[in-house]
Amino acid sequence: MSKLEAQRSWGERLILLVPYLWLAAFFLVPFLIVLKISLSHTAVAQPPYTPVFDVAAGWSGVIRALSTLSLENYALLGSDSLYLASYIKSLEIAAGSTLLLLLIGFPIAYGMARAPRRWQPVVFVLVVLPFWTSFLIRIYAWINILQRDGLLNQLLLALRIVDEPPAWLSTDTAVYLGIVYSYLPFMVLPIYATLEKMDETLLEAAADLGCPNWKAFWLVTLPLSRPGMVAGALLCFIPIVGEFVIPDLLGSSQTMMIGQTLWAEFFANRDWPVASAVAVVLLCLLVMPIVIYEQVQTRDLARGG
Repeated sequence: MSKLEAQRSWGERLILLVPYLWLAAFFLVPFLIVLKISLSHTAVAQPPYTPVFDVAAGWSGVIRALSTLSLENYALLGSDSLYLASYIKSLEIAAGSTLLLLLIGFPIAYGMARAPRRWQPVVFVLVVLPFWTSFLIRIYAWINILQRDGLLNQLLLALRIVDEPPAWLSTDTAVYLGIVYSYLPFMVLPIYATLEKMDETLLEAAADLGCPNWKAFWLVTLPLSRPGMVAGALLCFIPIVGEFVIPDLLGSSQTMMIGQTLWAEFFANRDWPVASAVAVVLLCLLVMPIVIYEQVQTRDLARGG
């Protein structure tokens, strides 16, 4: 191997090493810190947990601190129905919202992909237009829309759909509305990117073979758009599970999601070990669909190969 090839090889390795170093510094190390805190004990101190590693005590101090760690915080999560209910509610809302986003986002993405080329940039801008406004401002706008004398109830009363203004705020419906509105672009854009790259000659071939439009859509378009749908579902489901702002502003105590429970343990109760245990379990729940998707993708690639 020549000197130039050796330098190029080392350069390529360094480039590949950068993302791993980034993940180690900003994901693995913080996760290990949170994991250690989750195995600690609550204390009225600063920081509010024990033990704290004493570097000055040397290796013996580290061993002594590690020996006092326990799994009692994880046992508390399993025995207290509050945490289990929060996890179940988060998964329920995330799954329902993701399904709604898929049902709404796919027709929008399909229309974007089939729109004339000159109109596609315009439609794309309309989809991402909400991101030009602050996320918090948009959620507060929904509060004004959904309140008892808000725009929605005024419209329903004007159209004589209802006789009395219904209560929208502090309900599951308000949380679903806020989530679907906020996360819709994350579902539309991956599906649009997949459909836009689809080879339209496949549909022409299906039509030449006597396949009706609905059947060509079912047998050709829908399977080919599956990667975009899965990517959009993951992009929506994972952050929705840990959502805090939307359920806190639009929901009620009956829609207590795990993000709110996590915030309450950290800042209201000052119970960092339990809060860290909640965060670790939440991370494991969120990693599971990614691992499953990667295994399915690997199996599909192996079959294709």
